[in-house]
This record gives sequence, C-alpha cells and structure tokens, in this order.
Amino acid sequence: MCKIIRKTQISESVYRLDIDAPLIANERAPGQFIILSVDDEYGERIPLTIADADPEVGSVSIIFQAVGKTTCILANMKVGDSLSAFLGPLGNPTHIEKVGHVVCVGGGIGIAPLYPIAQALKQAGNSLSVILGARSADLLLFEDEMRALTDDVIICTDDGSKGRKGLVTEPLKEFCEQANPPNQVVAIGPPIMMKFCAETTRPFKVPTLVSLNSIMIDGTGMCGGCRVTVGGETKFVCVDGPEFDGHKVDFNNLIARLNSFKDFEKTSSHSCRIDSEIKNKEK
Repeated sequence: MCKIIRKTQISESVYRLDIDAPLIANERAPGQFIILSVDDEYGERIPLTIADADPEVGSVSIIFQAVGKTTCILANMKVGDSLSAFLGPLGNPTHIEKVGHVVCVGGGIGIAPLYPIAQALKQAGNSLSVILGARSADLLLFEDEMRALTDDVIICTDDGSKGRKGLVTEPLKEFCEQANPPNQVVAIGPPIMMKFCAETTRPFKVPTLVSLNSIMIDGTGMCGGCRVTVGGETKFVCVDGPEFDGHKVDFNNLIARLNSFKDFEKTSSHSCRIDSEIKNKEK
C-alpha cells in the first residue's frame, strides 16, 4: 500500500500526486512508467508515466487528467490515502546519448513524461530546444522547469492565450527547415499529435522518438492489450516500449484501438472473475 504524501491541483482537471514509493524512486529511469490501482476488488489497472522522482525522500510523482472513472477517483483521493497497487518501474528507459541538437515536443499531459527525458538529454551534453503545446495557457505543464533547462522554449496554445496560436508541428517544421536540422526529435502527447510530428519530420529524415500510451492491463506482455504495429510487426508497449521510432508506428491502428475502449473507460468498474471464483470456493 503506497500512500499519497502530496497532492497538487494544476488546473481544473489535472493533478499531481507524490507517492511514497522509495524502491521505485531509486530504480526509475527517464521514460519508464508505473501501473496503479485504486481499489483491490473493483479497480482497473492504469499506466501512468513517472513524471519525476526524489530518491532522498523516496517519492514518485505522477501527473494525470481526470477523464475516466479511475482518474476521477484518483483526483478525489487525499493526502494520507493509499493506493491498493503501485507497480514499477516498468517499460524500457529512454536511450540517452549525446547526439547534438535535440528538439523535445510535448503536448498536454504528455509534457509531464517529457520533462525527465529532457533533463537526461541535457545532462548528456545535448543542445536542447523545447516546444510545449496545450489547448490553453492554464493547461501548460512544466514550463518553468523546461525554461530552467534551456532558453529555447516555444509555447503553442490552441486558443492563443499564451505564446503562438497554433499547433506544435509549425515550429517543429521550422526547426527541420533550418540549414542544420535537429539531430533528433522526441515527441510525447496525444497520439494524433505524435502522428503529425512524425509526419513533419519524415521528409527531413530526422530521427523521431515517440512514447505510446496504448491500453494496458498487466504491464508484463501477457495480456496483449497494449499491442501496436511498428514497422509492420506486432509490438507490446509495456515490454517493447513505451518508446518507438515514430516513423514506423501505425498510428491509425493505435488510435482506432484507443477509441474502441472509450465507453468502457468512462464506466470501468469490474471485479476480477478469477478472484471471484477463488472467493466462492473459499466460502
């Protein structure tokens, strides 16, 4: 049972929770995620990327938007409450090396998992440019933290309430059109955003890394729920990812699979049938 030690409401529906999880805090690496459950018997398991960690305190930070049933329950939890499951770190860490100039593109909640990756890329000696996008200024995350890493931060909002009015792909294309295009792009955000970031960089042959957020249950590759098509092959986000070559990901397939579960996500509340059978036999 992992306790919530700090809770911060970032915007109307976006929250940050710091969880007491010292083992995970000491082992996590940029790009990895956890799977949590809010209830032993009826709670679904959801993956959330580790936004930050403090090994000295023993805490792990997650950032989420209250959109489905589980995230809404999570948003109503208080400091001192415990999660029934908090498992990690899962997934492969981001491969960090010095490549030259890296452009990090974050959209919405995707900015949170982008931050530790940007930190590591900067520490590896890369020149860093950051593009942050959100629907409006109040939904922007980690702006101050990103500005502490680099002076080259571009803000894009859909409504023009801050920075440039428009899509993150516009400044990304401008970077690619320069005489010396980026050596690498890292894009994390909604699938449709990552798709068009990859399409923007494709003509310029700029390597583009994306972090996928497919449906996930066990996080060990057994359930197959997180399968995606990458380069014509079936991959599992939980064990093969979560990061892949954006130019090889079949985003249309990923988006279709995500949309097929939307109605279930809103009302997710079920008990495990295996657990039910075990309990019936014990009676």
